[in-house]
Amino acid sequence: MRERFHGQLSVLGERLSDMCGMACEELRLANRVFLDHDVEAAAELATVEVRLNAARTECEETAQKLLALQAPVARDLRTVLAAVYCADRLERMGDLAQHIAEQALRSPEFAVPDALTGRFGEMGILACSMAEDLGAAIDGPTAEVFQSLARSDQRVDALYEELMELVTGPDWTDGVAPAISVTLLARFYERFADQVVSVARRVDFALTGELPASSVRDVLAETS
Repeated sequence: MRERFHGQLSVLGERLSDMCGMACEELRLANRVFLDHDVEAAAELATVEVRLNAARTECEETAQKLLALQAPVARDLRTVLAAVYCADRLERMGDLAQHIAEQALRSPEFAVPDALTGRFGEMGILACSMAEDLGAAIDGPTAEVFQSLARSDQRVDALYEELMELVTGPDWTDGVAPAISVTLLARFYERFADQVVSVARRVDFALTGELPASSVRDVLAETS
């Protein structure tokens, strides 16, 4: 019975890792819509979003069955509860990628000034890499994953702050509509990266029983 239970836990972990890949794929497609003006990528993104939502439902149903039928304790219980939390956050990452594509399609003529696309490109690369690393960590968890991803998140945060300083500074001359678009898009990327760190914290919690030290920003990330 316990062998079967741990086999189901392993399958749950594999599904979460798959969800990381789906969220990363959605962000890559959103980058194509936004930065490459590839309208067709939006349809592909919507297809992946359906798969990601279905995977979240599958993870939650599996976790509920494990809780009801196996009554796990200690580390096993932490793992099941962490899986429910992580599935929700991973689905949210897909939503954020979709928001990026939607915003780019809504106002393609002034999504962002050309001079800022490099920063957004870097944010997209970093966030995708973080999601991929998270998926690998869930497949084979390591205690160092949180700190590694947190360092990448700090770079995304720095890029976000740079963009906010530009659009609110006295030298901004591109108008209100582009400023709003830059603000929204930068926030979506920044939140995507924050969710990766939030999931990583739960992976570490499942392993150790202790949450890594968090900042106020981390706490807010877990509730939004």
